Amino acid sequence: MSPAEDALLLLRLAERHLGSLRGTLDPAAFADEDWGFLAQQTLEKLLKALLVLHCQEPPRSHSLQRLLQELARCGETLGVAPELLELDDFAVLARYNAEPTPLPTERRLLLETLEAFHANEAFHAKVRQRMS
Repeated sequence: MSPAEDALLLLRLAERHLGSLRGTLDPAAFADEDWGFLAQQTLEKLLKALLVLHCQEPPRSHSLQRLLQELARCGETLGVAPELLELDDFAVLARYNAEPTPLPTERRLLLETLEAFHANEAFHAKVRQRMS
C-alpha cells in the first residue's frame, strides 16, 4: 500500500473506534480500562496516520508521547489536549492491572476532545496536503 492508502486505513479505523466510544459511554456497561484503551487507540491511529503521510514508518509503540516526538522530528507540531495524553496508561498498564484505573476525566469530555481533534480543520488540511 502507498503511504496515502495506509493513512486512509488508519483514519477509517480511528473513525470506527470513535463510533464504538460513542456507543459505550455508560460505565456500568463498559469498563473504564477498556474504554480508555479504545480512546488511546483512536488517538494513536490518528497520530500514526500523520506519520505515515510523512513517509515515516510508525514505531511499534503505543506511546502517544513517542508518536508526538516522531512527528516533531518530521516538522509536525500538534496541540494535543493534556487529558488525551493521559490515556497513555490505558495502552498497556490499565489492561493488565486487576485494580480499577480511573479515566483522566469523564468519558463524554474525552470523546468530545477526541472528536474535536479528529474533526479539526488544521488536522484535515495537513492530511489533504500530505496526500496531494
